[in-house]
Amino acid sequence: MTALESSYWPADETYPVLDLTAGDLLRQCVADSGDVTALVEVALPGSPALTGASSIERRWTYRELLDDAVRCAGYLASRFRPGERIVVWAPNVPEWVIAQYGAALAGLVLVTANPAMRAEELRYVLEQSQCAALLYVSTFRGSDMAAIAEAAVDPLERKPVLIGMDDWADAVRTWPADVDLPSVAAGDAAQIQYTSGTTGRPKGALLHHRGLVTNAQYIGLRSGAVRGGDVVSAMPLFHTAGCGMTILGTAHLRGTVHLLQMFEPGLMLDVIERAPRPLVYGVPTMFIAMLDHPTIDRRDLSRCIVAVSGGSAVPAPVARRIEDRFGVVLSTVYGQTELSPIVTQTGPDDSVEDRIHTAGRPLWNVEVKIADPASGQALDVGGQGEICARGYQRMLGYYNMPERTAETIDADGWVHTGDLGTMDARGYLTVTGRLKDMIIRGGENIYPREIEELLFAHPAIAQVSVVGVPDERWGETVAAVVQLRGGAAVTAAELHAYCREHLAPHKTPTAWYVTDAYPMTGSGKLQKFRLTELIEEGGYRPLG
Repeated sequence: MTALESSYWPADETYPVLDLTAGDLLRQCVADSGDVTALVEVALPGSPALTGASSIERRWTYRELLDDAVRCAGYLASRFRPGERIVVWAPNVPEWVIAQYGAALAGLVLVTANPAMRAEELRYVLEQSQCAALLYVSTFRGSDMAAIAEAAVDPLERKPVLIGMDDWADAVRTWPADVDLPSVAAGDAAQIQYTSGTTGRPKGALLHHRGLVTNAQYIGLRSGAVRGGDVVSAMPLFHTAGCGMTILGTAHLRGTVHLLQMFEPGLMLDVIERAPRPLVYGVPTMFIAMLDHPTIDRRDLSRCIVAVSGGSAVPAPVARRIEDRFGVVLSTVYGQTELSPIVTQTGPDDSVEDRIHTAGRPLWNVEVKIADPASGQALDVGGQGEICARGYQRMLGYYNMPERTAETIDADGWVHTGDLGTMDARGYLTVTGRLKDMIIRGGENIYPREIEELLFAHPAIAQVSVVGVPDERWGETVAAVVQLRGGAAVTAAELHAYCREHLAPHKTPTAWYVTDAYPMTGSGKLQKFRLTELIEEGGYRPLG
């Protein structure tokens, strides 16, 4: 294509926007691939059946999945009106997927909730979404979720119906399969996905069928995934990467989802080895855990086709390790829940340098610009500014939050992501940080991503995050919280010297801390504001 004259990418209309609902997509799968295995349940051997099932190794063909989903839709439609909200609060169990398709066929809005939530957090979601029902598992990872559900609902003036998942799928199967279901349009609301809450209270992004279904297809097209292949994923279903990219994306491929109940690196490697042609989904921390697993050198990963990663920036050294050890082309995605969710992506036709160092080019039918935060105008090619996008995939808005919606979507329809980035003349996007993560030291703007990329290349460091901490003299100073590789030893002085070889003095961290784990959201995103708080509270051990 012609070189861009500014940091603005016009919508590429090569592929059409799909006028489909999630239910339409599942019906299409049955029409041409009904006997193909659609869903395989994966859990650690000996794990309890969280939904009262007789096995933790169940599987569904597309025809069986549609049959369960239609019966589920009839059950739901008999109790709730189209447009009402139903919260699903459970880990990655097959019943979650049945509820997802069932709600879509019944014209209900699925509200997703992290199973790690406590009563107060869950209560906020129930109340803010004005939900009609809460569908939940009774227990998970030692947590009495039934008791938490009761505690969350008890103070509410408008109490949702509580529906336990114990034997729920079997009960739904007794519902007639020939019931009349409401008409559902592609532009209708499909889900409320609560943002990760890296700052402040979560906001419920109201997403429509057209955006979720179309975006899921585009991700597969760009990644180079094969039709009829296997997808191995532990991505949480309560996030768009799970129920959208994984579930809907695999349906477009007429493939088989191997759905891990929860992420465990050894188990995920087991499934990858068994699958005939696996595409592997994971956030960077998942891939790092697999790469550092003690059995990794004995694993046969030769059948892998594609690895897809995102959610947070994939450091260049990690990207190289993924490609080298898994023997795949890494497809890196960048997006945001409010955009259903993926905006840009790398693919197999991209060069190694572009795959490793950029977030790829925009997917089809989306406009992207790098905007001056003050004026909103597109910057010159290569200029650093806020990443903005608009197109078919834009959310309908934040549920019951018109003021917050107006802060995110401007009058011209652009979604302001709050992310910083640059765009080159070919349209390749490089994410450079968050507007709110920018450190201002003595009037100098410092972007943590640059420092983190450098430190990731140090052989002693497994993971790193750089944040600003308040300082009376400078306003903010630079601090680094590192996680060391097993058996590695390094001092703060050595890391300081290493940074000074490559960075200006004001960018070099002046405080160094070590940790075994970072504060993360349920979707695997780092909560940088918590890092700063923990540093100020003395929650991290200084690196000697």
